[in-house]
Amino acid sequence: MNFEPPKIVQDAAKEALTVVEANQYSHPRGRARLRNALKASYSKLFNRDLDPETEILITAGANEGMFATFAAFLDKDDEVICMEPFFDQYIANITMNGGKPVYVPLRPPADASDRVISSAEWKLDIEELKSKITSKTKMIVLNTPHNPIGKVFNEDELKAIGQVAKEHNLIILSDEVYDRLYYPPLSKFPRIATLSDDLWQRTITVGSGGKSFAATGWRVGWLIGPDHLIQHAFAAQTRVVFCVNSPCQEAIAAGLEESANEGSTLFPDQINSYLRKRSILADLFDELNLPYTMPEGAYYILVNTAKIQIPKEFEFPAILDERGDDFKMCYWLTKQIGVCAIPPSEFYEKQHWPLAANFARFAFCKTDDVLEQAVERLKGLKAYIK
Repeated sequence: MNFEPPKIVQDAAKEALTVVEANQYSHPRGRARLRNALKASYSKLFNRDLDPETEILITAGANEGMFATFAAFLDKDDEVICMEPFFDQYIANITMNGGKPVYVPLRPPADASDRVISSAEWKLDIEELKSKITSKTKMIVLNTPHNPIGKVFNEDELKAIGQVAKEHNLIILSDEVYDRLYYPPLSKFPRIATLSDDLWQRTITVGSGGKSFAATGWRVGWLIGPDHLIQHAFAAQTRVVFCVNSPCQEAIAAGLEESANEGSTLFPDQINSYLRKRSILADLFDELNLPYTMPEGAYYILVNTAKIQIPKEFEFPAILDERGDDFKMCYWLTKQIGVCAIPPSEFYEKQHWPLAANFARFAFCKTDDVLEQAVERLKGLKAYIK
């Protein structure tokens, strides 16, 4: 993001710097104010009275929370199911803790190169998921709203994934860092941990203050789950970072407290702002007649680039010959058009790079003026679209 956090969050961070205790070590579980704010905010979303002492753990960003979870539960050669495309940090977090990622792709409809599709149309083949389960499988990683697709898994999809987890006694790590960013017509955000008590008992849910309040550099995240799972992630975290920075915990707590006030428009206003930003890019891609995936959540648009014809005489660095075809497209977009996009093959194992060959990920978590500048530059693509 290139815009600042909400004023109430900024002011709380500044105020915390004047409080002696808020500048010292926090409890390894997290500051009481933040855990209580999370309890107040998330108990109603999880349909249970969360215990801030045993069921909520503050982490140094969502990423460290996931690392601590893998450190807690993985033994050497344990397998972890990851859905492609995956957030790239999953893989290093798994392998550094002795685990082995096992990949199952999400697939778009066959005509995705011909029309605008919804992120809901990217599907997981449950039978393919089942075929990846072995005696060494320990966990399934779920990401919803999904990066980079923007897919919000619906309750039926979550129940099917949960059934596989129950049948094979697997832990579910549900990465829900974009849970405050989902768009109409969705009226609520489905959570796998809320669908049954059994799924609650086997799920650790990951959250992010950075994503929720445009403060990713503050590195404040959290884990929510049953005590019998959280206690082991807590034990690992105590040796990984010991505790999370204190002033920013106070600030994130202030944001959550504000959002819980009756009549607060903090999160609805944020969603409306992102809807406008999404439209700025989507309208441009409509004008260019470039198919794309309209996201239900998060802040990315996957654009199908198959119609863009790069001039044959354009020279690429030799190193790009070792990467997926989408790297060359994104390199060319940066150099020729002046807009930088992420090549999604970075979120696939090498064997599946071809699945991302005709996509580029554009982020709309930018100020409107920057997005409008991007629009003007991207209009230069008209000369290269076949």
